[in-house]
Amino acid sequence: MPELSPRRRVLVLAICCMSLLIVSLDNTVLNVALPSMRRDLDASVAGMQWTIDAYTLVLASLLMLAGSTADRIGRRKVFKIGLVVFVAGSVLCSVAPNLEALIAARALQAVGGSMLNPVAMSIITNTFTEPKERARAIGVWGGVVGISMAAGPVIGGLLVDSVGWRAIFWLNLPIGLLALLLTWAYVPESRAPKPRRADPVGQLLVIALLASLTYAIIESVPLLLVVSAAALAGLLLYEPRRDEPLIDVRFFRSAPFSGATVIAVSAFAALGGFLFLNTLYLQDVRGLSALDAGLHMLPMAVLTLVCAPLSGRLVGARGPRIPLLIAGLGMTASGVLFAALDAETSNPTLFLGYVLFGLGFGVVNAPITNTAVSGMPRAQAGVAAAVASTSRQVGQTLGVAVIGAVIAAGVDPSHTDGFTEAARPAWWIIAGCGLVVLATGLLTSGRWAAGTARRTAERLEEPVAERTMAG
Repeated sequence: MPELSPRRRVLVLAICCMSLLIVSLDNTVLNVALPSMRRDLDASVAGMQWTIDAYTLVLASLLMLAGSTADRIGRRKVFKIGLVVFVAGSVLCSVAPNLEALIAARALQAVGGSMLNPVAMSIITNTFTEPKERARAIGVWGGVVGISMAAGPVIGGLLVDSVGWRAIFWLNLPIGLLALLLTWAYVPESRAPKPRRADPVGQLLVIALLASLTYAIIESVPLLLVVSAAALAGLLLYEPRRDEPLIDVRFFRSAPFSGATVIAVSAFAALGGFLFLNTLYLQDVRGLSALDAGLHMLPMAVLTLVCAPLSGRLVGARGPRIPLLIAGLGMTASGVLFAALDAETSNPTLFLGYVLFGLGFGVVNAPITNTAVSGMPRAQAGVAAAVASTSRQVGQTLGVAVIGAVIAAGVDPSHTDGFTEAARPAWWIIAGCGLVVLATGLLTSGRWAAGTARRTAERLEEPVAERTMAG
């Protein structure tokens, strides 16, 4: 990639952030619109789960494939294709005549979305080559997620109440098209010097694992758990035999890397379940409008926005342990407040529950990425970060699937009187996710864990050293 002027580099960063904004906004805005969509499309709780999980499931399945494809054929090319597909999927979502069409359009959106975030991160790391500049650029990138968390519920509420739920998908059109034009004009093409080879068998096994597991939970089909177990076994047997696997299972010998994966799944499962639960409660049980529901959830969103950059600085200065402990304690306390004390029945405790969850979730993202790449060889850092990103999407998919299944089993959607009682097990699950973050953070951020990361890095570098000597 040619050396760019400072102004051009800032413009490339802005373009990449625009892609992240539409992908992040799409998820936060959608949650506020769920009750309105359910009434309009005459959908069940399971149907609403699929409008979220069709997106996160496809995204999780294709993130690593999109990243390696971009390294091979050109990041700018794949990024442009992703913008076109995402915008096209958004248009189809906005005109979907029924639930099935909406779910299919959401899946198409995710195909485009999988080509945006990981590829944009590759573009950023290749544009900002100086470490301090790169760190600042990644900090700006991470702040966009916080902005979408804060703005999404309010913007979504305004659009749903004034125009209707279909308008939430119109947001993506002007931003996506502007990003496409700017990419065409200003983002230079780049490729990896030695791109990873495609792994179609591994890719199909990942899709089979995630799809069968999610369908088994949402639709209550236990037999599909056998399929997901078989796909997992296939991955564990097949991937170690490849020179360039889709997922290098040796990574998991590093305690920090394994911990980051578990923490990402747990934290984002808690987030997915938290947003799904509160959206249904505030609008269906309390009878609030979409805008009022968005405003009620603003304390959580604002804490996430404020804490995310502070967490990054704390990780840089003191390491990941303190932010992970704060994250685990915050999410656990929030879950227990709702599960044991019925926090949603009183505005002060509802507010406190949102603040605690926002605090916990706000500090968890920076240590996830930092811990995932901790001690990894530089050549493997991108792949490690991609696994962490995939784990986030898997967590959100499972959170919505499990929490939605618990609610659907405990209360008839047409009668909301028993919602608080039916939601109690779901809140305990969210509290449990927080405890997993806390315990895993303690276990995988100490001296012993650092030693496993160092030994794993040495093993990963051995083949490279052997090839160099042979040459």
